[in-house]
Amino acid sequence: MDSSSKPDPEVVFDFSPLIRVYKDGHVERLIDTDFVPPSTDPKTGVSAKDITIIPESNVSARIFLPKLTNPNKKLPLLVYFHGGAFCVSTPFAATYNSLLNALVAEANVVAVSVDYRLAPEHPIPAAYEDSWAALQWVLSHCNSEGPEPWLNEHADFERVFLGGVSSGANIAHNLAIVAGDPEYGLNVPLLGIALVHPLFWGSEPIGSEALDPDRKAVMDKLWPFLCPSDPDNDDPRINPVAGDGPGLSGLGCKRVLVCVAEKDEVRDRGWLYYEALGRSGWLGVVEIMETEGKGHGFHLHDLESKEAKDLISRLAAFYNRDIPYLF
Repeated sequence: MDSSSKPDPEVVFDFSPLIRVYKDGHVERLIDTDFVPPSTDPKTGVSAKDITIIPESNVSARIFLPKLTNPNKKLPLLVYFHGGAFCVSTPFAATYNSLLNALVAEANVVAVSVDYRLAPEHPIPAAYEDSWAALQWVLSHCNSEGPEPWLNEHADFERVFLGGVSSGANIAHNLAIVAGDPEYGLNVPLLGIALVHPLFWGSEPIGSEALDPDRKAVMDKLWPFLCPSDPDNDDPRINPVAGDGPGLSGLGCKRVLVCVAEKDEVRDRGWLYYEALGRSGWLGVVEIMETEGKGHGFHLHDLESKEAKDLISRLAAFYNRDIPYLF
């Protein structure tokens, strides 16, 4: 039998344009499969290096250092989590390498972009566990005695932020929930989290979701695919306002910025999170930014657009605002 007459392999999960999974177990990632070596960016002067955090599970990161005008000045520290619905992309792809170059240059921060393990080979909670371990590793430098000189010498551990887009924003939120739990906590407090187009969902449609039941049905399949051990779309990790979740009042940071996009299918979830956090009894300050006319993750592929530059400027301002004395 020639190859042209062979039956097509059966697709058991199709979340195009990100990923397809076949019945024989083959996983086809459709975006961000490239690798850009770390370098000094000629446009911004931002330097980058790759480091291994947990060799056993291959958890690694790319660290970005802005062009230093005052080498003795400590800079805000951003621990960043890439998007890709927990199943595609890495910090080493051109998409996120370019974004972090632009963000680090604009904000003048030290950034650690974390490479966590991906579903379906490593289902949830692997991404959360890897990201928590990476955060603890980063914070182990708070006394300037860690293994990474850039963090020892340049990071200000009184100004630590978590950030990310889509699933990365989901991770940032969930780590801040754990950080606020007295049973776990962190040896260094988080100042803030910036959630760009956060991937939140839920079983019951809200807002515009009810107008597009076909899209809702597609999105409803994502979390069960990522987390077969707990496939409920009201799992508080994917639906932080779910009634049986830990609630938002204990969120372990002082400031939150939520960024949404008008044409994003998860826009209404970002607004719901913002509103719920504001009335939860949490003692911090939450703000929201909406970009008109744009969809999910628009900035990732159009960094030169006005809207992308406005978003990056807002993030940079958030990372550099004076510490609020609320506590």
